[in-house]
Amino acid sequence: MYEEILEDIAHNSALRETNTAVKLATGAGAILLCLLSPGFFAPLFVAVTLVLALVLLARVDIHTLLHVYMAPALFALFSIAVIVLVSGGGECFWRWQPLPWFALSLSRDGINQGVLVLARFAGGTTAIAFIALTTPMTDLFAVMKRARVPDEVTDLAMIIYRTIFVIMAHVVQVYRAQIMRLGYSTFRESVRSFATLCGAVFIASWEAGEDLVRAMEARCYDGKFAVLGRDRPPAPLSVAAVALFFLTTGALAVTTADITLI
Repeated sequence: MYEEILEDIAHNSALRETNTAVKLATGAGAILLCLLSPGFFAPLFVAVTLVLALVLLARVDIHTLLHVYMAPALFALFSIAVIVLVSGGGECFWRWQPLPWFALSLSRDGINQGVLVLARFAGGTTAIAFIALTTPMTDLFAVMKRARVPDEVTDLAMIIYRTIFVIMAHVVQVYRAQIMRLGYSTFRESVRSFATLCGAVFIASWEAGEDLVRAMEARCYDGKFAVLGRDRPPAPLSVAAVALFFLTTGALAVTTADITLI
């Protein structure tokens, strides 16, 4: 689970060389269209289109994509179940009132609302996954620099980004050493090993931060980090494809606004 992270997938993506601004505009525009769409057809179209783009154009493995969806999907399903059972309105198909002040029901409006939320979740999550699986953070830092984001914000983001990998490396090393020494063989040993893991990672992270400060001072750090990244011009074909995607999604949102599942 530690060996393959989203950053590695983004670096190996077939859309790695595509202009970063185009990819960010695609993801952000798709999220906005999903939120503004009054019906569920447009968000579903966004989800299907971007999944096909990830699998066919970016060459992302379908199993990796399913793993990315797993955690947010579980959270969304529980949330949608609550929306469907608690929301009322319209024709009621089933009702259960365990308490005088609390009732669960399946109604027409509740089901339609749940389907709309599910479609928006699918479209929005796929749009975020499209950005994460095709755009490395180094490219995002370069876009932030060109967009004139304050240097303090960009530098802080770069430090946090580096620290995440430092902490992750220490966690993997300590955890593997504990596994080799049967540190999780019993419940008591698991609790003790986990506490030791947290302490060791905290100390190692603190020392890594001090090493970073010393390294920055040795290289005459003047208050600004150098941001690396190539400025790739947007290809006309990719711009046209994104514009067609937005127009189709917008037209679908308008024409299917009054269509509901039941």
